[in-house]
Amino acid sequence: MAEQAYAGDGSYPPSYYAASRNIHRVPLRLETDVAADICVLGAGYSGLSTALHLAEAGFRVVVVEGASVGWGASGRNGGQIVNGLNASLGTIKRRYGGETAAFVGSLVQEGAGIIYDWVERYGIDCDLKRGNIYAAYTDQHMRDLEAKKQLWASYGMNDHELLDRHQIRTHIGSEVYAGGMIDHSGGHMHPLNLVLGEARAFESLGGVIYEHSPVVRVDQGADNAVIYTAKGKVTAKAAVICGNAYLGHVVPELTDRVMPVSTQMMATEPLGRERAEALLPTGMCVEDVRYILDYFRVSADHRLIFGGGVVYGGTDPDDVVAKLRPNLDKVFPQLKDVKIDYAWSGNFALSFSRVPQMGRLGNRVYFAHGYSGHGVTGSHLFGRILSEAIRGDMTRFDTFAALPWIPFPGGRMFRAQYSTLGSWWYAFKDRLGL
Repeated sequence: MAEQAYAGDGSYPPSYYAASRNIHRVPLRLETDVAADICVLGAGYSGLSTALHLAEAGFRVVVVEGASVGWGASGRNGGQIVNGLNASLGTIKRRYGGETAAFVGSLVQEGAGIIYDWVERYGIDCDLKRGNIYAAYTDQHMRDLEAKKQLWASYGMNDHELLDRHQIRTHIGSEVYAGGMIDHSGGHMHPLNLVLGEARAFESLGGVIYEHSPVVRVDQGADNAVIYTAKGKVTAKAAVICGNAYLGHVVPELTDRVMPVSTQMMATEPLGRERAEALLPTGMCVEDVRYILDYFRVSADHRLIFGGGVVYGGTDPDDVVAKLRPNLDKVFPQLKDVKIDYAWSGNFALSFSRVPQMGRLGNRVYFAHGYSGHGVTGSHLFGRILSEAIRGDMTRFDTFAALPWIPFPGGRMFRAQYSTLGSWWYAFKDRLGL
């Protein structure tokens, strides 16, 4: 029953990524009792980053996944390797002080580095390309990007290039932008093929992944942690919870710390090389800098993949294409008659502070979640930090774990409504160009 409520039969939703994945797995289900050094709950980026780092260090690691590898946000996202947390370095400095901001500034590009390293080292075929662009609609947006460039440079990051109104036209075939900024250390890829490749790399080191095996309970005692499914269990020295927006109520202590938020995406029919390159001549991915933003890129088979919008609480809109098509037509009016082949939705985990959370429940259960829409790089970084903590180096783990988490106003019942009201205010500011 838990599987039906959470992920149907565990199959992938009908996205472009699922249709074009290059690894097709035969699920191994947990239907017995097994033992391991470490058990990880969740086979997305966070869980597999933790598991692969630990396997590389020689640990016996078991991953338990309720659906299929990458079924959640890891296999449905925009595929954009965007550095930084949702909360800006300036916000982190104001809230938590200069020392914490310097700590975060020293590692926000590390997650991208992990991806680039693993793609090369393990031969992961995921259409990886370098470079992402922040696109500005207004002069105020450009001033914000100039300030961001200066701030990031103060922390030693000099990979950014400002673009004026004319220069951005050489990267984006649209007339709507006032300018932008390239992050040359960013990039994009096929997200489901990346996570499937990471799963294969983990298994090549002796790791085991149990899929279609929803976890129903996590217990811990003096000597071990036990992860239960309906038909089996894993006994390990420690457990790592990486369920994020799809954890549900399996670990009650974590349920109210984050809120699921859905975002929507669609993929056009193949446009052909010439037409696709006219949209994005340099092949970089793009996201604009508004609060409720659009993001897009061209796939390896020359489709435009376009995403945006949010629904607080994690529900899917009735018509994804109707929700996104006006935004696509605004940016690229030359695509008004183009057919949409795929449209889908998926949830990410939002924290109220927009800063990811990392911590420990008791002595043997670790967790990380709440990347707030910046999970591609953040999850890979946090997986490494979790693995460091399990291996005995608590330095970076303790710094993140010490950051206070803030409950959503309105509690579980009214948090979505509260956040929706807030989003209306920011959408109003977007319309004014502020």
